[in-house]
Amino acid sequence: MTWSIIDTWIVIIGALCAAGCSIPGTVLVLRRMSLMGDAISHTVLPGIAIAFLLTGSRDPMAMLIGAVVVGLLTAFLVQVIQSLGNVEAGASMGIVFTVLFAFGLVLMRQAVDHVDIDPDCVLYGSIELAWFDQDPDGFGIPRGAIVNGAMLLANLFVMFLFYKELKITSFDPAFAKSQGIHPSFMHYLLMTMTAATAVSAFETVGSILVVAMFIVPPATAYLLTNRYGMMFVLAISIAIASAAVGHVSAITIPTWFGFSGTSTAGAMAVAAGAFFILAWVGSPSQGIIAKQWQRNSVRLLVLREDILGVLWRLEERGKKTVVPTQLTEAIGAHSLLVHIALFGLQKTNAVEKTTMYWTLTKEGREKATKLVRMHRLWEVYLDEHYPQDVHQVHQAAERLEHVTTPEMQSKLGDAKKDPHGRRVPDDTLL
Repeated sequence: MTWSIIDTWIVIIGALCAAGCSIPGTVLVLRRMSLMGDAISHTVLPGIAIAFLLTGSRDPMAMLIGAVVVGLLTAFLVQVIQSLGNVEAGASMGIVFTVLFAFGLVLMRQAVDHVDIDPDCVLYGSIELAWFDQDPDGFGIPRGAIVNGAMLLANLFVMFLFYKELKITSFDPAFAKSQGIHPSFMHYLLMTMTAATAVSAFETVGSILVVAMFIVPPATAYLLTNRYGMMFVLAISIAIASAAVGHVSAITIPTWFGFSGTSTAGAMAVAAGAFFILAWVGSPSQGIIAKQWQRNSVRLLVLREDILGVLWRLEERGKKTVVPTQLTEAIGAHSLLVHIALFGLQKTNAVEKTTMYWTLTKEGREKATKLVRMHRLWEVYLDEHYPQDVHQVHQAAERLEHVTTPEMQSKLGDAKKDPHGRRVPDDTLL
C-alpha cells in the first residue's frame, strides 16, 4: 500500500464530514428520529437543484439556503401528515422522503443541461478527487476540508450553546416546556443543523456516507453508554475511526482480489457498520454476548434454587440423598446444566457430595427452607385471591418464588399449610 498526501486529506475530509454528521445524528437517535436524518439527507436534493437552476452556479450559500429551506419543509410536512393524516411517524417520513427525493432527481436531470453537476456525485460523492479542488487562498487546504470543517465547528458551537435545552427536550418535552424551553424551536433548530450538515457534505462524500454517519456512529455509541455527554464523544470518535478504517480498507482489501480499489465513501460507511456490529455483539451492557451471559446467569440461578427446593422436599419425605439423574428428571433440565448448577452450589457450601450422592448442608438447608416457605406462601396467597386449579397455583408460585422481595414477602402473610395440605416451613427456623 502506497500512502500519499492525497490519502491523508481523504481521511481528514471524511473524518470532518463524519464527525459533523454524528453531532445532530446523536440527538436524532436519542429522539428516536433516525429516519428523519435519512429523509432530510435525501430531500435537500430538490433544494440544491432549485438553487442550481435559479443561480446557474454552485454557489455554496445558495445551496445551503435551498437545502435548509427544503429540510425544514420536510420536517414540517412530516409533522402535518402525522398529526392531521393519522399516519404513523415512520410512514409519514417515508411518504415525504420518497416524494421529495424523486422530485429532486427530476430537477437534477433538468439542471444537468444548465449547470456543471453530476447526479452520481450527489449520491456517491467524489472524496477521492477532493484534494484537487483547492481554494487559491486556502493555503493548500482542499475546499471540502474547509466546508466540512466549518460545518463541524458550527455544529459543535450550536451543541455547546443549546446543550441543556437539546438534552431536556430530547427526553421530556413537557418538562422542558414548563421550564420555559420551546421544544418546537429546538426541533427545527435540529432540523436546520441536519439539513445544513447534509448539504455541506453532498459534493464531497455524497448522500450515502451522510446518511450512514447520521445514524450508525450515534447508534453504536448508544450501545456503549447511557450518559448523554459521553454518547457525543463516542459517536464522534467512532465516526472519525470509520473514516480512517474505511479509506484504508478501500485501497487495500480490493487488491487482495485483483481489483484496483473501490468507493472510499462506501467503504467508510461499511466500516461504520462494522463498528456497530462489534458494539452490538460485544457491548458490556447491551451486547449480544453480555445479554446472553445475563440470561444464562439468571437461568443457572433459578436452576440452583430449584435444586435446593427439590432436595428440601426429598428430605421432607425422608430421602436425604439423591443422584444427579433424579434431579434431572425432577426438574426437567439438561443433565449438563444440572451438574454445572450442583458444582456452583457446592462452591457456595449449599450442597455436599458423598461418593455419588448429593445432599444439603446446613447453609443450603436454610436457603432451601426459605425458598420453599416463599413458594408455599405464594400458593396460599394465589389460592385466596385468585382461585384456580391447585396445579396452576403451583406453577405460578414456582416462578414467583425466585423474584420475591422483602416488601412482597411482608404482604404474603402467614399460613400453616398450603392448598395441597403440606406444611409451610416456620420462619423461626430461618
